[in-house]
Amino acid sequence: MSTYTLRFPGSGTIIEEAILKGREEGREKARAEDILRVLRVRGIEVPDAVRERVGSCEDLDVLGTWLDRAVTVGSADELFVEPAGA
Repeated sequence: MSTYTLRFPGSGTIIEEAILKGREEGREKARAEDILRVLRVRGIEVPDAVRERVGSCEDLDVLGTWLDRAVTVGSADELFVEPAGA
């Protein structure tokens, strides 16, 4: 029995790669904005260096970790500090 795989025009091409890359970049940008928003809502000052580091990060897992930390840190710089015992 054969399996039918749905393919759209442009599938497996540079067009598809560009679309997927754009989606990934959109998720990264949104996650970075979420981190900064949480800090702002909590009244935590965000230095330009922190804003730049968060905004330039391209790793969704790292951004997710920073988002989790943004909920509890006492300063923006603490986003990047590994917890003791980690």
